Amino acid sequence: MLPQRLKKTITDNPKKLANLIDLVNLPSPVREFVGQSQISRLGCFMRVWSYIKENNLQDPNNKNLVNCDEKLRSILLGKSRVELAELPALIKLHFPKVPK
Repeated sequence: MLPQRLKKTITDNPKKLANLIDLVNLPSPVREFVGQSQISRLGCFMRVWSYIKENNLQDPNNKNLVNCDEKLRSILLGKSRVELAELPALIKLHFPKVPK
């Protein structure tokens, strides 16, 4: 069951969903992190999020911050701390723009 907001987005602009779920050939830093040569942007975000949770990288005092280890830093532009709100934008940088 999809949330109402997502349903509206899909019906209004199906290309937005396609940009999230289409498989893309990954650049080498992300390929090494994910362990696959192709993945969707949504799948990549989910892998990064599960890595953060498995390795307890969220700041214990402020859950909106992620303390990056070396592996995570390699795909997040070398940043040592990242806000959760920044994650999708930083991951999106690794995915090529699809021509309209």
